[in-house]
Amino acid sequence: MHDLLPCKNAEILKPREKIEKLGAAALTTEELLALILGSGNRDCDVFELSRRIAEYLSNVTCVPSLSSLRKIHGLGRAKSTQVLACLELSSRYILSDKVIAVRTPEDLLGRLSFLKFEQQEHLVVVSLNAANKIINVNELTTGLVNQTPVHPREAFSEAVKDRAVSVVFAHNHPSGSTEPSEEDIAITRILCAAGRVLQIPVLDHIIIGRSGYTSIRRCRPELFD
Repeated sequence: MHDLLPCKNAEILKPREKIEKLGAAALTTEELLALILGSGNRDCDVFELSRRIAEYLSNVTCVPSLSSLRKIHGLGRAKSTQVLACLELSSRYILSDKVIAVRTPEDLLGRLSFLKFEQQEHLVVVSLNAANKIINVNELTTGLVNQTPVHPREAFSEAVKDRAVSVVFAHNHPSGSTEPSEEDIAITRILCAAGRVLQIPVLDHIIIGRSGYTSIRRCRPELFD
């Protein structure tokens, strides 16, 4: 029995070594879940169990309940509560009032992750101060399944109240795609023009989907010049 322990530990140490050397962002979803779970069960190892959970989470459209997690084959009560507790803790931390500096779109993803599960399109504006730190994240509009109209007057009203020096807009695509539509490009052009008039520059417009995100600034930088 003692001979099996080193092999089992070595399997778990792979993602641990990776997180120490490269950071948490370098780990796959399966590897992160393997670290959280710590071990598998008699039916499957921790990596197979993590794969099942990751596959389930990638297809849900809302934060799962404990009962729905327990339907995953091999995931018992204890490990289901571990996963749910981590999701809840992450949500509380990500959506907290902690002030962070924004240098890249990736710096905002944690604060915008709630958009991933919305089934209607939501437009939000992130107000930033002179040090590029977040003042506030304000929801502007909630639209239909695939569109949410906005007027520049409303788009910048919260930023003016926040005395923002610059802003980032973000919205979700309920379809899951993060490809900018013609309407997305058009409204980005209008918002950037309005920001120049108000002297509150638009730094980016980020599209959030279940499969990831797209920075319109990266694919259409001329809109922001």
